[in-house]
Amino acid sequence: MSKYFVRRLAMSVVTLWVIVTITFILMHSVPGNPFANENKNIPEVVYQNLLKKYGLDKPLSEQYLIYLKNIVRWDFGESMKSNTETVNEMIARGFPVSAQLGLQALLIALIIGPALGAIAALYQNRFPDYISMIVSIIGVSVPSFVMGTFLIQFVARNVDWLPIGGWGEWRHTILPSFALALMPLAQIARLMRSSMLEVLGQDYIKTAKSKGISRTAVILKHAVRNAILPVVSILGTTVSNLLVGSFVIEKIFGVPGLGMFFVNSIYNRDYTLIMGVTVFYAIILISMLFIVDIAYTLIDPRIRLTKEGR
Repeated sequence: MSKYFVRRLAMSVVTLWVIVTITFILMHSVPGNPFANENKNIPEVVYQNLLKKYGLDKPLSEQYLIYLKNIVRWDFGESMKSNTETVNEMIARGFPVSAQLGLQALLIALIIGPALGAIAALYQNRFPDYISMIVSIIGVSVPSFVMGTFLIQFVARNVDWLPIGGWGEWRHTILPSFALALMPLAQIARLMRSSMLEVLGQDYIKTAKSKGISRTAVILKHAVRNAILPVVSILGTTVSNLLVGSFVIEKIFGVPGLGMFFVNSIYNRDYTLIMGVTVFYAIILISMLFIVDIAYTLIDPRIRLTKEGR
């Protein structure tokens, strides 16, 4: 177990380094710099001082080494467009809002998705199965921003049940959470259905039924427990997709999360903020995948943590 843990941890560190390097190269390969648009409006001496202040006058290799050193110290630097906050402060202010939205969407997906998939499998080719598949197809086919617009129009505006946008009360979180949760909910439901159908056909399920164990106990203790393993394996990417996907949802519903900073940083070509948010989310994604890998081996005792097996 310890060797497996160390290998996965080493792979995570290498992956993060690759992401940081690629992000840095791509960001600096774009022609110009964050102050290029302002160059016509400010004196040349001021322009050069700005480049010097943010280290953009140094060779690219030196900038890269400095950036790696700062990341190790958990210092993403100063925003090139904000005079009042550093990138760390922006992340600290915006991420809790994005995290709340993402976690609420994840909770909705994890509660409804497996239940919907299990019901569809238990009632295969019957009415509950058809309803489940219709919901799944809609969830997979309709982008979250389209669903968000739909909810604003028909739930918030026409019916006037919930506020259109904003943040501060629990009522503001309902519509964006459901809009964000629909796609992962549908994916989990479809995965759970196919996995459940496969498990229900296994010999040990038939053996459990033949021993007189109640249908409810067979489903909950044997079928669901094994069928949900594939769902656990995609939780890492699901969480990251919810966080990244919240960028558009935050913009539509006026949620003051980290997505707002990221979108604005792209428009402003704020190097430090773009790279800081990208690396921050990369750390979250890699951490989630690492946790899921470890959790998967603990949930499924059939997985052997040997050098040959993994």
